[in-house]
Amino acid sequence: MKRPIIIFGAGEIAELAHYYFTHDSPHDVVAFTVDRAFLRADRLAGLPVVPFDALAQDYPPDAYAAFVALSYGQLNEVRRQKYLAVKAMGYELVSYVSLKASLFNDGRIGENCFILEDNTIQPFASIGNNVTLWSGNHIGHHARIADHCFLASQIVVSGGVEIGEACFVGVNATLRDHIRIGEKCVIGAGALILGDAAPGGVYLGSATERSKVPSSRLRRI
Repeated sequence: MKRPIIIFGAGEIAELAHYYFTHDSPHDVVAFTVDRAFLRADRLAGLPVVPFDALAQDYPPDAYAAFVALSYGQLNEVRRQKYLAVKAMGYELVSYVSLKASLFNDGRIGENCFILEDNTIQPFASIGNNVTLWSGNHIGHHARIADHCFLASQIVVSGGVEIGEACFVGVNATLRDHIRIGEKCVIGAGALILGDAAPGGVYLGSATERSKVPSSRLRRI
């Protein structure tokens, strides 16, 4: 039997986590928790929201598991800190992996991962702890994604790529094969990375500029 889980968070990511765990996993979500300073309501999705400092009283770690459902705030630092805090309290941290993801890496996926639909993870790739893979990514063979990373959607991580801890990779980014992305890099939406990226780098794709011709003058649309 899978232990019922507590979700850390009360925002959009937490609501999504509740939906996915409820509709596409063997786990039952029984409550949410947040730091007391951020407690805005006592219920979410029909379930109680309890202060984190009182969580173990009613939901002891020997009977419940947990999932930290936070985004990439402060370059994943907030999610990292809360992941470590929940783990230090003795909770088992579970991962959500969509049944509609295509996995060929023999289960090399860490704890507290959030892997949504239509991800393809090829053989010999590995995913660290506390990693988010939003929908529709390609993770190539022998790629390695370290702890606390957040990858948005429709990203191509080619074979043999290494992504260091706490990186953010934006929508539609492309990483060529066998390169190393240092820790805490930001790879912006649409960026094309063809070589190694030193830690702490920021790589932004070019935004599409507005045409000088207004839409009212277009004749073929």
